Amino acid sequence: MALDKATKTEIIEKFKTHDGDTGSPEVQIAILSNKIDYLTEHLKVHKKDHHSRRGL
Repeated sequence: MALDKATKTEIIEKFKTHDGDTGSPEVQIAILSNKIDYLTEHLKVHKKDHHSRRGL
């Protein structure tokens, strides 16, 4: 699952430690947490989607 640009930019703006910060642990953890939340909700609806489950 790829985040759309607007969502990713919003997460980076919220958790950045300085301008141009995209690699700090805080930002990376926030982006990965968002992906995990999305997959968790997706798998609640699509219980037999085993390929996406491997991504989790």
